Amino acid sequence: MKKTLSLFISVCFLLSFVLLSACAGDDASGEEEGGGKPITLYSPETPELSKELAAKYEELNGTKVNVNYAGTNVLVNKMMAEKGNPQADVWYGGGGILPFEAAVDKDIITSYIPESAEDWEVVEDGIKVKHEDGYYVGTEMFVLGFAYNTELVSEEEAPKTWEDLLDPKWKGKIQFPNPAASGTATLMVLSYMMQHGEEAGWEYFQKLKDQANSIPDSGSGPTKGASMGEAHIAIGFDFMAYEHKANGETVDFIVPEKTPILVNPVTLVKDGPNPEGGKKFIDFMLSKDAQQILTDWYHIPINPEVESKTSLSVDNIKEHAVDLDIDWVNENYDRIRDEWKTKIK
Repeated sequence: MKKTLSLFISVCFLLSFVLLSACAGDDASGEEEGGGKPITLYSPETPELSKELAAKYEELNGTKVNVNYAGTNVLVNKMMAEKGNPQADVWYGGGGILPFEAAVDKDIITSYIPESAEDWEVVEDGIKVKHEDGYYVGTEMFVLGFAYNTELVSEEEAPKTWEDLLDPKWKGKIQFPNPAASGTATLMVLSYMMQHGEEAGWEYFQKLKDQANSIPDSGSGPTKGASMGEAHIAIGFDFMAYEHKANGETVDFIVPEKTPILVNPVTLVKDGPNPEGGKKFIDFMLSKDAQQILTDWYHIPINPEVESKTSLSVDNIKEHAVDLDIDWVNENYDRIRDEWKTKIK
């Protein structure tokens, strides 16, 4: 009887061990109670914005979203280093499409277009809204233009074209980002050269540099400078100015007659650990819930069912768009950045 009882206890213990091991195996797989496998998001956008998007997705789907924040170049280099063992599922944001275009050749992203964007043209009203082979899709729009301090400059006298920036009255009153360090400023240079040629472009930017009182490395630095009265005029993206304006600072924004307008994309990381979760998050980024969050951060929503929080919308900015030759941009991006260091004195 004692032997039988002892054997029975041993068997029960063994079964319990097996069951506990199986449960531990489930936990190790990354499955969460009440939700699916966690999603890892790489984003260079404002950390608070990225976390707000992640929290909303978690609220709606019960699935954890882990946000990994760093600058665009840092994240791209990280994805390159992880090619043999990708850690991210989704990459969102980077100041426009240029880093995503370059990432296609780096083989770190893969094709996925949400059903809601399948009928979009690749280029609509001169603005490229998705990749021709589906490697990214736009989530919002950014306009490159002029922030101005409303205590120092009236709306009437503020510059309306890129050539207006060379007016002698702005001498020593302009700030713009350093094209050798800022993707925002590199876009400015490449766009001007596509329209006017490289020789005229270098002449223009030497004159613009002579108008400036500061050329910070940060893309957002000049707009902050204008909001603080350190500059009358600053070159930057629209949402930068509207964020400062919403905080009660004396700054507003001008859309130049012709200027670069870019979508800010989202994409699926190639061979990421949770591709199905990544696709669902991309679907979410075009939904009203996510688009409202982007709008609340003063970005121009791409979903027509969500109203912009600023005076800018897809409909009233499209006539200002410059038709960008993306192939030319990709071919010359690094060269122009390098040449800025030696050609602009």
